[in-house]
Amino acid sequence: MLPQSAFRVQLSASISLYSNGTRRLFSTISATLNNQSLPTSASKPIDPRWLTMTKRRIGKCMMFGMKPPQVDEGGKILQQLANDWREMIAGSEGFLTDKKRRSHVNNVTYVRYAETARVNWTRNIGKHIDPANKKEWLNMVGNTGIGLILKSIKVDYKFPMESPDKISVYHKLIPDPSGHLSSQSAFRLEVMILSEARQRPAARCFEDIVIYDYKKNRKTVNIPPFVMEQFEAIWKQQEQEKVNWGQHIAEIENRVRNLELESWDRADAVEDNGSAPQ
Repeated sequence: MLPQSAFRVQLSASISLYSNGTRRLFSTISATLNNQSLPTSASKPIDPRWLTMTKRRIGKCMMFGMKPPQVDEGGKILQQLANDWREMIAGSEGFLTDKKRRSHVNNVTYVRYAETARVNWTRNIGKHIDPANKKEWLNMVGNTGIGLILKSIKVDYKFPMESPDKISVYHKLIPDPSGHLSSQSAFRLEVMILSEARQRPAARCFEDIVIYDYKKNRKTVNIPPFVMEQFEAIWKQQEQEKVNWGQHIAEIENRVRNLELESWDRADAVEDNGSAPQ
């Protein structure tokens, strides 16, 4: 598994640390429902309100009235959404959300969230994925050798978070590094900051990072080979995650649509209003 920063922080008078235990690792799924083949990837980014709207669709089916097997299916879908909502929202866009990407953040601004997450993202590569170059990766967050400097950052705010809330922060490489980074000394990262309370992105950041040689006091001529090797591997996994979680979303869409067709959206549908005691 490639490393990626993922964080939980409690927004209160004083920001406190949060941990939600271990999370289930990724699983690949391929399915066909009602003779409809699932797409191999999401054709466009998921609607930020997709999770909320999907829950409402299931709730409408249940309120209308369903048979026991349909109620059981609706419960299973809701359980899957509760377990995997971060992966579906972030993973479907290529963000890597495995439990190894977690660390601690105790800052109170989105920019500081992103900066701290990037430091841990870099450290985790050396600790978990490329231990042969661990020292070099850890040095990249310092200023004694080859290091990373934030050239610029852009923040797109989606909505204001209110206390109490918790967040998850994820990074991903953009664009494909194999096509242009080999002769450059800079790269770009996209950041997603997820609100746990609202279960959708609260902000997105776009970072331009320069690789700097502190001993020579100048930018490096190009990205070091050991860095490029890991960047190319990370990019491939990001693309795999898009396909993986895009399939999960398509499967849930099919299952929810089946519930609708079997309850309120069928031709002979009659709402179950219950019966008064005699």
